[in-house]
Amino acid sequence: MSARRVAFFTDSFHEVNGVALTSREFVRFARRRDLPMFSVHAGPSKELLHEGSVTTFEFQRGPVRWNLEHDLAIDFLFLRYRSRLRAALAEFQPDLVHITGPSDSGILGAVLAYELGVPLVAAWHTNLHEFGARRLSQLLQFLPEHARVSAAQHFESTSFDLCMHFYHLAKLIFAPNAELVALLAQRTGRPAFLMSRGIDTELFSPGHRGRLDHDFVIGYVGRLSPEKNVRLLAEIEQSLIRMGMTNYRFLIVGHGSEHSWLSHVMQRAALPGILRGQDLTRAYASMDAFVFPSCTDTFGNVVLEAMASGVPAIVTREGGPQYLIRPGETGQLAGTADEFASIVLELSRDPERLAQMRLNARESAQRFSWDAVWEEVYGRYEICFPHADDAGTSGTPEPVRMAVACSAI
Repeated sequence: MSARRVAFFTDSFHEVNGVALTSREFVRFARRRDLPMFSVHAGPSKELLHEGSVTTFEFQRGPVRWNLEHDLAIDFLFLRYRSRLRAALAEFQPDLVHITGPSDSGILGAVLAYELGVPLVAAWHTNLHEFGARRLSQLLQFLPEHARVSAAQHFESTSFDLCMHFYHLAKLIFAPNAELVALLAQRTGRPAFLMSRGIDTELFSPGHRGRLDHDFVIGYVGRLSPEKNVRLLAEIEQSLIRMGMTNYRFLIVGHGSEHSWLSHVMQRAALPGILRGQDLTRAYASMDAFVFPSCTDTFGNVVLEAMASGVPAIVTREGGPQYLIRPGETGQLAGTADEFASIVLELSRDPERLAQMRLNARESAQRFSWDAVWEEVYGRYEICFPHADDAGTSGTPEPVRMAVACSAI
């Protein structure tokens, strides 16, 4: 494997989300394989650490910021770290800069890649245009529906165009599903490739199941926020009640702005907040079906975690999670609350079919390996950047101005 010197700038590292999980696994892989990496992310402290082959630059986000979640924000004054980072990177001598998106950290990475004359690699993790449009729509509830829809659509279109401009700065793009790979290649004119995700099938396993009751447990794990479409969970419950199902309960794991609403509206639901470690693995294994109403997720790490735990997943027909499911074998696709509820009801009444789907889901998840993911990524580095002379970013139009402008999304 190529020992390319990678400077990795990630939007999220310590938080509980798919980007953070993927980022931590990338750094762990570099450390295990003794690959030189310079990892940059926000955190609780300001420090420059050296551990094995990995150097970590952690910066603190200041008070002038936009809070996306209780544990996630964008620092509007991020350029104050530019000089110090440039000096540290110049000493590290990266062969390339790999970023996870147009956040404060990602824009810093794009700027420094240009200034150091090394290629920029950009991974698409989050559909920010859809994320923002859903949040804007909720904020504009006081407007008439047509005005609210029009404003959200305009925002989504404009922010998507800005994202495309930003990703055009990269020489190589990764995306988590085939649909996004094709879209990014077409819109940016850059080479784009699939970057899947892995799963720890020992950590997430049916072996952690320890329930003795006879309720049918419907699970969800993830952020409780508008872009995850979690209010559909309450609609699914109402559909189940209308269909006459009584032996159910919801287990909704996560935190976000919709936590209070769900707690107030849902009749038979436990909302324990964020779970980690053994508490999380036991929660997954205790579920009978996993429902994931998000239409904006690009992959769905939590869907894979549920499947590895032997839990069939019911996901929407939009977004990345649909590509993880073999309908009728490892899970199902649904759209409306009634469709979700009908599938749950059918599974609750057919234990033999449910048992087979649990086995199928587990077997399917075992095909996903983090090592295979990162070996493929390093292989793409080697193919796309075979010589140091190919590394320059010269010719990229005003990268600093464009990168900062894209931070508006």
